[in-house]
Amino acid sequence: MKITGVELIRITMPLAAPFATSYGTMTTRDALLVRVVTPEAEGWGECAAMARPDYTPEYVAGAADVLRRFLIPALPREADAHRVGPALAWVKGHRMAKAALEMAVLDAQLRASGESFARFLGAVRDRVPCGVAVGITGSLPELVDTVGRYVAEGYARIKIKIKPGWDVEPVRALRERFGDGLLLQVDANAAYTLADAAHLARLDPFGLLLIEQPLADDDLVQHAELARRIRTPICLDESILSAEHAAAAIRLGACSVVNVKPGRVGGYLEARRIHDLCRAHGVPVWCGGMLETGLGRAANIALAALPGFTLPGDISGSRRYFPADITPPFEPDDGHLAVPDGPGLGVEPLPDRLAEVTASREWIPLPA
Repeated sequence: MKITGVELIRITMPLAAPFATSYGTMTTRDALLVRVVTPEAEGWGECAAMARPDYTPEYVAGAADVLRRFLIPALPREADAHRVGPALAWVKGHRMAKAALEMAVLDAQLRASGESFARFLGAVRDRVPCGVAVGITGSLPELVDTVGRYVAEGYARIKIKIKPGWDVEPVRALRERFGDGLLLQVDANAAYTLADAAHLARLDPFGLLLIEQPLADDDLVQHAELARRIRTPICLDESILSAEHAAAAIRLGACSVVNVKPGRVGGYLEARRIHDLCRAHGVPVWCGGMLETGLGRAANIALAALPGFTLPGDISGSRRYFPADITPPFEPDDGHLAVPDGPGLGVEPLPDRLAEVTASREWIPLPA
C-alpha cells in the first residue's frame, strides 16, 4: 500500500469558552490536520501543537513547515506506521509534527486492513471514564459553579489549572463545596520552583489525586526533591518526552504518576511503549489532552482503554471545548465515552463542517 500524497490542512475552531492556564488564555484552537492518501484508503492525523510556542517549543506554523520541508519528503512510501519513526529520527525534536504524520499513516493502514485503533493498540475496555480540565477562572464562585456543572454532567474526575496566587484557595473552595469524594487534581504547567515547596505542601491536606508538572519541564532532579517534601503525588507531563524520559523519572523518584500525551512523545506507538514501561513498574498513567478535535479525541479514547490507564484522563465530550466539532460529536454516557470500534480511528471529518473551519489546504504529492 503506497502513499501517493499528503495534505496539510490548517483549521481554526472557536472554543466553547475561553481556556486560561498559567501561560495564557485561548479563545480559538488553531490546529493542523494531516491527511495521508493511498489507493486503498486515506488516513487522518492531528498535530497537538498550539498556535504559539508558549506551552511547548512547537507551534502550528512551525509544524507545517517542518512537515512540508523535511518530514514528508523523508516519509517511507509504504504505509507502515512502524517505519515512520525510524525514517524521521534524523530530524531532531518536532515530536508533535512527527506524531501527526505517524497517526495519519497508522489510520490509513488500519482502515485498509479493517482493524480499529483500539484493537491495534491493545485496548481492554469498550468505554473509558471522562475527566475534564477546568481553566483558571475570574473568581472562586465562578470556579465552583463551573465545576458544579461538570459534576452534574457526570464527569468522573476534575482537574483545575493552578498558578502562584491561584492554588490553595481554589482547592479549598472545591473541597468545601463538593467534599472529599470528588476526584480532584491540579495542574501547574511548570509555574512553580523548588522554593515554593513549603507552599505546595499546603495542598497535602486536601487529598488530591496528584499535582501535575509543578516545576520546570527540564528538571527531574528538583521534582525528585519536591517529591520528598510533599505528600501529594507528583505527576509529570511536559518532562516526559519518551519512554527513556519516563524510565529516568521513575528511577530518580521524580514522579509516581505519568501523564501520557501522544503528541508530546512523538506518537501513539511511543505512547504505548511508555504505557508498557510504567505498567511494568507499577506506575499509573492517564491520557492527557491538548484540546483535540474529534480525530485526536478518538485516538486518545482508544489509547486510554489500555490496561495501565487506571486514572481518568483529560478525555471530555466534544462540546466541552467546541460548539461544533469537525467529526460527529463524542457524547458522554454515565460519565464515560465509548471506544470507537470502526476501522482506523472509527471517525472521519464531516466535509461541510471541515470546509467551514479550514483556513488553508496544501497538497504534497510523493514520487512513485
